[in-house]
Amino acid sequence: MIAPLASLLVEDAVRMALAEDLGLQGDITTNATVAADAIATAVIAARASGIVSGVEVAAAAYKMLDADVAFKIFAVDGTVIGAGGTIAQVRGQARALLTAERVALNFMGRMSGIASLTRRYVDAVAGTSAKIADTRKTTPGLRAFEKYAVRCGGGQNHRSGLFDAVLIKDNHIVAAGGLTAAIERARSAAGHMVKIEVEVDTLDQLDQVLRHKVDAVLLDNMTLAQLRDAVRRVAGRCITEASGGVSLDTVRAIAETGVDMISVGALTHSAPVLDLGLDFEAASTH
Repeated sequence: MIAPLASLLVEDAVRMALAEDLGLQGDITTNATVAADAIATAVIAARASGIVSGVEVAAAAYKMLDADVAFKIFAVDGTVIGAGGTIAQVRGQARALLTAERVALNFMGRMSGIASLTRRYVDAVAGTSAKIADTRKTTPGLRAFEKYAVRCGGGQNHRSGLFDAVLIKDNHIVAAGGLTAAIERARSAAGHMVKIEVEVDTLDQLDQVLRHKVDAVLLDNMTLAQLRDAVRRVAGRCITEASGGVSLDTVRAIAETGVDMISVGALTHSAPVLDLGLDFEAASTH
C-alpha cells in the first residue's frame, strides 16, 4: 500500500493553486454562464494509458470549493488505467466542478505522468536486483507530490532534501580539504539515524571511500565495465547507486552490472503529463 500524502501538504498546495487561478475576481466565465444553484455530475477520464497518481489531490480541489461534493474513486493511485478509462466521478455544484477542473487535472496529470514514466523504468529492470530511485531534480514547492508519484509508479525515493541524509559530492570534498576530512566530519556531525553516501566518479576514488565506513556510494557517470568492477570491489559492504546518463535505452544494461540502485533525474524533470479530461455527464438546477 502506498502511504498517502499528508493532508496538510495537500490542502496548502491546492489552496495556493486555486488562489493563483482565481485571482482577485474569481472564475468570471463560470460565474457569468452557470447558475449558482446548478448541480452537475462529471467524470475524470484518461485520454491515454498510464499509472494513476494524485486522485486525492484532485478530490481536495473540488472539496475546497464545495464541501458537500461527492467524489467517487474508481482507480486508486498506483492503478494501471487504459485510454478512456474512468478514474473518478464527481457530483456537486456545477460552478465548483468547473472552477476546480484545471487545478485538479494539473496536479493529477503531472503526478500520473511521473508515475507512468517511473513504471516504464521499473519494468525495464524487472528481473534484476536493481531498484529505481528519484533525485532532488523536482519542481520547487512540489517535491513531496512528485516523489509520491514516483512511489505510485513503483520507484523508490532518494533523500527528500538536504536535511535527511548526507551525500558528499566532489565539491564538498574540495571544500573540506579532502575525502577523508569530508567523511570524518560528516560522521562526527551526523546523528545515529542519518546515513552517509559518497559520490565517486573513478574506481580509485571508490577504493579510497571503501577505507571508511559509509552506507552507500554513488557511482557517477561510470561505464558499464567500471560499474561491474565497482560492484565487485564493494562486495556488499555498502549500497551501490549508479547515476548519470540513465535513460530507458541504457537502464537495463546498467541494472545488469549488479548495482543496487539506479537514480534517474528524468523521472521528475522530464516526465510528460498524462492526458486527462473532465467530462460532464449531466447538469440540473434546483
